[in-house]
Amino acid sequence: MMTPPGAQDRMHTLWRVATDRSLDQHQKIDAMLKAASIALDMDVALVGETDPEYALRYVYDVSSVFQLPWHIALDQTVCHQVMQTQQSLFLDDMGADLAYRQHPLFTQFKFAVYAGAPLWVGDTLYGSLSFLRRKPRQRPYTPEDKTFMELLAAWFGQMLLQIKQQTELRALALTDVLTGLPNRRAAETRLAEEYGRRQRDGTPFAIAICDLDRFKLVNDHYGHEIGDLVLQQAANTLHGHMREGDWLARWGGEEFLIYLHQVDRDQAFSVVDRLRLVYQQHAVNTPHGVLKLTLSAGVSVTQGSMADLTRILAEADSALYEAKNAGRDRIVMHQPAQRNMLWKAGELQSALQTARVIPAYQVMVDLTNGQAVADEALARLVGKDGHILPAADFIEAAEGLHLIHLVDETIARQAMSRCASRLGAGASGTFAHFVNLSPQFLARPELVQQLLNNAQQICGSCSVAQDAIKPLVFEITERQFIGNLDLLVREVQPLLDYGFRLALDDFGSGYSSFLYLAKLPVSFLKIEGWMVANMRHNGKIQDMIQSIVDLCLRQGITTIAENVEDAETAELLLKMGVNWGQGFHFGRPQLDVNS
Repeated sequence: MMTPPGAQDRMHTLWRVATDRSLDQHQKIDAMLKAASIALDMDVALVGETDPEYALRYVYDVSSVFQLPWHIALDQTVCHQVMQTQQSLFLDDMGADLAYRQHPLFTQFKFAVYAGAPLWVGDTLYGSLSFLRRKPRQRPYTPEDKTFMELLAAWFGQMLLQIKQQTELRALALTDVLTGLPNRRAAETRLAEEYGRRQRDGTPFAIAICDLDRFKLVNDHYGHEIGDLVLQQAANTLHGHMREGDWLARWGGEEFLIYLHQVDRDQAFSVVDRLRLVYQQHAVNTPHGVLKLTLSAGVSVTQGSMADLTRILAEADSALYEAKNAGRDRIVMHQPAQRNMLWKAGELQSALQTARVIPAYQVMVDLTNGQAVADEALARLVGKDGHILPAADFIEAAEGLHLIHLVDETIARQAMSRCASRLGAGASGTFAHFVNLSPQFLARPELVQQLLNNAQQICGSCSVAQDAIKPLVFEITERQFIGNLDLLVREVQPLLDYGFRLALDDFGSGYSSFLYLAKLPVSFLKIEGWMVANMRHNGKIQDMIQSIVDLCLRQGITTIAENVEDAETAELLLKMGVNWGQGFHFGRPQLDVNS
């Protein structure tokens, strides 16, 4: 044995260990056990937890008797008395003590000396700090030894408390408080680990993103307390019916993520659809009655050799949107043919975050005199290489993944700022600026209100009177189905009240054109480009356009022909009474270098 240091030296040694920033808490405990064992001239130092049995947590042992893990009944330990009395215990010679001379530590392992102190972690009696020595001591323990050991016990208790608190904080940071499931941060970490394993072994897996159908209505009608109850029951129901090896996490809001191991497409569909049916059968009992709810899910199945986890998640998300749009309460499997759209969607999301979605402006002219009277802001995406992508290369993906409202918002904001700048530079207030707003945008009252707030702020710096008709015109495309026209009118009314006008775009492209025209308070009607491009050699199309022009003339609506490619088409449109024209014949979309 090494000669034990003096009291001052041993305290200094422990202080150096406790303040060593290169060691984590566990390493500090190991190092302090070694230093404390030497300081007390002992062979073994143990930290044991005693709930309900004795379990070793940290060990320093030159005798190599004790190894982790080590579990034993508490009543078979010497520290049993320490725990009962909650007092330190010193045995200078176990063989001379009638109570311990038959103890296995003495008879089997040949330890002659024991010293122990209770360990408190906060207000909880955690276990004991124990020391053992084989050879009897030459001198009895002193009060200074007892004080030193009890100080050590307090020190270890504080360290264990810090470890416990840090562990709880980490668990809290990775746990959804409401449902008790792993949260999104934890799920992303675990997905990366699972994905790495699957890349190595090549086994297939699937990711499903589930969404509780019409959950917003639950919150709106019954309040967030009932909404929380619905989320908790959904988590419990799904978690209780998972396959062994699969796991569930709360992905955000009313969405849950499910990881399915070793499944092909048919198996993945079967597993997730079974969960859908199970959830459907578990009604929620509330103070307002029984709620019968459903869920929708999108599923992506892949081999571990695939290179992009982000894409797998995007595929599941895309399939979920399809499930919701197809009527809810269903499972949709991602189709490999959708990958190109998803790539475009990923590029679009990046471009929106880095201000690379910008407007290009295409002029509109008065067909009677050829004068420019308006322009339209058309979305363009600047690639990371500086290449400009037209709308046709990314708008379909934006619509399919419900990102189109973000495109609308950024283009509208830039168009309004440009309009204000032009007016400030002396441009005419009668020159109109057209901006597209999708039904997805108009269905979000908060976005409409934000648009109005931005407009009021920007228009405050313009020369246009606050009560006058504003130069900005919002286009609603007839290609996109609008489910509730009465609701849409209510949503856009604040914009109309402020002086903005509406245009109905792509008129003639669908079956509901005249219903839209009857319901919406439009000031402009844009005739569908395909009809304009094919009218010169098709008398039936000419008659259709003529009927649209005549109707708009009686209603006081300005008609605009899209896709005017040549002078002959422009001349024919003028004879038919079309007011304005837009197309390559008058000008291609141009980026505004001054904006």
